[in-house]
Amino acid sequence: MVMRGNKMRGDKKIFKKRVERFQELLKENNIDGAVIRTLSSFIYFTGTKWLRPSLLIPAEGEPRVLVVKGEAELFKERSWIEDVVEYQKAEELMLTVVKWIRENEMKRVGLEFGIERDAYLIFYKIFLRLNPTVEVVDILDLTMKLRMIKDEWELDNIRKAGKIALKGMRVAEEEIKPGRTELEIAAEVTRELMLNGSEDPKVYVSVTPRAHAEPFRDLKVPENGVVTVVIGTDWNHYYANMARTFIIGDPGERVKKAIEVKKEAIKLALEETKVGVPISTVEKKIEQFFKERGFGDYHLSGYTHGVGLLIEEPPIATIVVPQRAAKIQENMVLSIIHPPLMLPEGAIKYENTYIVKKDGLERVT
Repeated sequence: MVMRGNKMRGDKKIFKKRVERFQELLKENNIDGAVIRTLSSFIYFTGTKWLRPSLLIPAEGEPRVLVVKGEAELFKERSWIEDVVEYQKAEELMLTVVKWIRENEMKRVGLEFGIERDAYLIFYKIFLRLNPTVEVVDILDLTMKLRMIKDEWELDNIRKAGKIALKGMRVAEEEIKPGRTELEIAAEVTRELMLNGSEDPKVYVSVTPRAHAEPFRDLKVPENGVVTVVIGTDWNHYYANMARTFIIGDPGERVKKAIEVKKEAIKLALEETKVGVPISTVEKKIEQFFKERGFGDYHLSGYTHGVGLLIEEPPIATIVVPQRAAKIQENMVLSIIHPPLMLPEGAIKYENTYIVKKDGLERVT
């Protein structure tokens, strides 16, 4: 006998309401239905994580989920969706999607043009070939319009994730010693995060100037230098994000000055991040600040990004320049201040997750 103890995380009404709101957006944009293949949006609507996700949402009617043969029973225990169809062969998956589109006489179908796992370009090409009369519409803006503003259940999950992240950073501080490799440090931090309930933690350790640093087994903590650790922890699939830079020995005066300047920049960012303010307005002030302090050449643009079902999600002002025009809204969850100062000695980074409130920012990490 298999002891599962399976239970859906969160109230079913939350997820059902999300689908209904999304269907309203589909109708407003004259889209007949959507095929959700990105994992984070799949979780957002179904309430559970399921690899190789396939969720079909019509503009009117009940959503349908496609799972591999033998998975339906377990999936139904972890989600509110009742229409669950099994497939045995990969070609059956695509044929089931095509049949669903044709039976519902859909002319315009939405796909998320994202960069996530399972949102592969090859799926898009196959979809076009099998549905030559269907107009494909990018619905990423529609799903993210819903996801950018968090409800209280989401915020509670992110707060819980933040507490776990702090435990991981304390382990990082203990493990960072000259001679330890990036991979050894990351392994100990990851272990701590998982033991505390983070199912898919992200841990980046850097002893060299790298903006995004998956750990190497052959890079070691120096006698004098800096080590930057970035942690993303999840609780019920929602993330909190934090980063710290640790000083080892005597890294030199430039590093010490950069850390002080970074602290001032963080204070500026927190003061300027307010409801109704465009992200670009804050970004320009921070950029000017670093130039005035003599660190303009080391500063990377993009001071914030959203956090939620992804460790980095819209508004992604860090890499998607047009999203810097977005205005800050209440119950957005933002990581501030994201980019490091890229010194030759290493990446100087200090980052926390915040919940935007009308009267200020609530610090999560």
